[in-house]
Amino acid sequence: MAIFSKLLTKTDIGTRLSVPTKSLGSLPCFGRGHAIDFHVQDAQSGEVWNFRCVIRKKSHPKPALCKNWRKFVSSKRLSVGDKIIFSTLAEDQARTGGAQYKIEVKRQTKIFGTDEEQQGSGMNGRSEQ
Repeated sequence: MAIFSKLLTKTDIGTRLSVPTKSLGSLPCFGRGHAIDFHVQDAQSGEVWNFRCVIRKKSHPKPALCKNWRKFVSSKRLSVGDKIIFSTLAEDQARTGGAQYKIEVKRQTKIFGTDEEQQGSGMNGRSEQ
């Protein structure tokens, strides 16, 4: 089940992934802390990533993925305008590799002046044609 999807911004590519606040309830519980590490499976490669989600200690939580996020961006060669879909894994899949979530990349490409969505695949995460 999809938790959120997002078109990536310059900040998402260069620093951290800003997570919609309304998605906090679907992420692991922070308890009294302001950071939580959890495993996320790459929907295309099956690789499991250990991400950290942080929230502000005071006022509005404003969640963001930071730990290993830039490594993921680099390995997938993500660009501004690419889309990610963050979702929960089915219970039978969640047992594999300890991941409870998955992340899927869909690339935005221009074909004859119109935006088209492509699902990332292949060794470098780019669609092969």
